[in-house]
Amino acid sequence: MDIVLLAKALVMGVVEGLTEFLPVSSTGHLVLAGDLLGFSDEKAKVFYIVIQTGAMLAVVWEYRVKFWGVGAGLASDRTAQRFALNLAVAFMPAAILGLAFSKVIKAHLFHPVPVALAFIVGALIILWVERSLRPTVRVERVDDLSWRDALKVGFAQAFALIPGTSRSGATIIGGMLFGLSRRAATEFSFFLAVPTLVAAGAYDFWKNRALFDAGDVGLFAVGSVTAFVSAFLCVRWLLRYVATHDFTPFAWYRIAFGLVVLLTAYTHLVDWSAD
Repeated sequence: MDIVLLAKALVMGVVEGLTEFLPVSSTGHLVLAGDLLGFSDEKAKVFYIVIQTGAMLAVVWEYRVKFWGVGAGLASDRTAQRFALNLAVAFMPAAILGLAFSKVIKAHLFHPVPVALAFIVGALIILWVERSLRPTVRVERVDDLSWRDALKVGFAQAFALIPGTSRSGATIIGGMLFGLSRRAATEFSFFLAVPTLVAAGAYDFWKNRALFDAGDVGLFAVGSVTAFVSAFLCVRWLLRYVATHDFTPFAWYRIAFGLVVLLTAYTHLVDWSAD
């Protein structure tokens, strides 16, 4: 395996893990980082999606007691059954729309300039919810969600099919918009990542398996392990952060980041592949 390619996989894994659960778009950062590193071909686009599974495992490990309890109680515990139903309901909108439009999205939106625009639009929505709207909280805990609440969050997650929107941003801000507390929206976003990222990674890899061979195992291993480690640290930090802070700083970061990409594209300071 090419050592340079492994180094790129390591960098991309760190980028994925640090951004997957923050409202800043992991896919958007991966597209931009991959473009700068010269790692943006069709194989790389599949790699971006598959290593999200590594980040997802960080949530499984952090909430292993919760997941174990749900699995053990599915046959008889109403709370566990409602939790599993809510995940299934919330997962469906993105799954259906993703299957229908994945080719179009990859062909036209997996490029730096569309990603930068999505960064800015998403930031404005975060600022609107945090600064102007301030929705009333009616659901304090994840276990208090109804299936209707879960479905609404699921439709919010579907917007994250657009690279640069942010899956976690869409689900957290969407959840808050629909009446979830900041912590409940954040935790449900974590939990919803499990079926969403596993399904997306498995489906994309299987569909594009002809692009890979046994020599690519190291590439995926490095990317997935580094994504797991960095995501684990990020999840722990974010849970502490949401206890006393809002998401406004992430909105300003998104705007600044998006404007830098647009400016460098317009002035040709960076030769983005989308130009």
